[in-house]
Amino acid sequence: MSKRDYYEILSVAKSADAKEVKRAYRKLAMKYHPDRNPDDKEAEAKFKEATEAYEILSDDQKRGAYDQYGHAGVDGSAGQGGFGGGGQGNFSDVFGDVFGDIFGGGGRGGRRSGPQRGSDLKYNLELTLEQAVKGAEVKIRVPALAECDSCDGAGTKSGSQPQTCGTCHGQGQVRMQQGFFSVQQACPTCNGQGTIIKDPCNSCHGQGVKEETKTLNVKVPAGVDNGDRIRLTGEGEAGPHGGPRGDLYVETHIKAHDIFERDGRNLYCDVPISIADAALGGEIEVPTLDGRVNLKIPSETQSGKLFRLRGKGVVPVRGGAQGDLLCRVMVETPVKLTEHQKKLLKEFQASLKGGDKHSPRKKTWFDNVKTFFE
Repeated sequence: MSKRDYYEILSVAKSADAKEVKRAYRKLAMKYHPDRNPDDKEAEAKFKEATEAYEILSDDQKRGAYDQYGHAGVDGSAGQGGFGGGGQGNFSDVFGDVFGDIFGGGGRGGRRSGPQRGSDLKYNLELTLEQAVKGAEVKIRVPALAECDSCDGAGTKSGSQPQTCGTCHGQGQVRMQQGFFSVQQACPTCNGQGTIIKDPCNSCHGQGVKEETKTLNVKVPAGVDNGDRIRLTGEGEAGPHGGPRGDLYVETHIKAHDIFERDGRNLYCDVPISIADAALGGEIEVPTLDGRVNLKIPSETQSGKLFRLRGKGVVPVRGGAQGDLLCRVMVETPVKLTEHQKKLLKEFQASLKGGDKHSPRKKTWFDNVKTFFE
């Protein structure tokens, strides 16, 4: 047994969690693996040392004893049946636990238990702003794999049964030699099922599932926003060979609206007003999702000013206070003027000359420009 500190060997802190320990061991094992370093005794020694450290630190009971008593608390626990004991049993388990995903199967698992679950599906659902804010019930058509009705998902012809796989003898996994050690992987003959179908169903060709398009009613809760997902349990694809269905995730996407823009719980809209209304003030009618309301415009209102209508926004789907509607007034320049109107505007324009008090922003802007060039 190595007498070096196990945390030092793996270069991890004593507070490192199981994932950090596994990640550190994986890095060292790939670096010093004997297959990558043939005839390199030093690399082989470091590989064994790292494996010994991982075997202790990946086991909660052994790690606790090591933290409390040091090497004295785990003497004889590491390397038994592995490098220290002449066999490879424990080492294969340790190495397979970390690297099983690379070779296609875990080092400790046996045959897959029960039928496999079907795949989850995703559906992109476009909604109007009104549907998203107030909620709706929408019908969708979803293509998916469904259980074959000819064989009830078994994949075999009527009266036939799956047979035990001759390669793995029903275990679903085979042991694979990788250099001087071995790991387990899913059986390539039966794909980990442990059985094979000799007489497949004519409808699904032994898969137990076939494609179909189904119509579903989706209840959209009020207040959903872009990217929200609605989970429909058991509406995904059917699992092969009678396995349970996966789930369907409906992701909402809100269409652009002609009047309103949404930002979280608040709504925004641009409201055009005339020069006269902006200068003299007045009352205008503005739309909301609940109907029309009157908005008072004070005199001398500038273009771009925001007016807040409280409680006219969105109630978030996850709860909370209702948002507001923010109306941005945009002073509109009149177009297609008559000669009489042009004459009146010219007279009005002449009356403003020399009066900076009528355009405070204009005066400030020109003062800033003058300062900039000076």
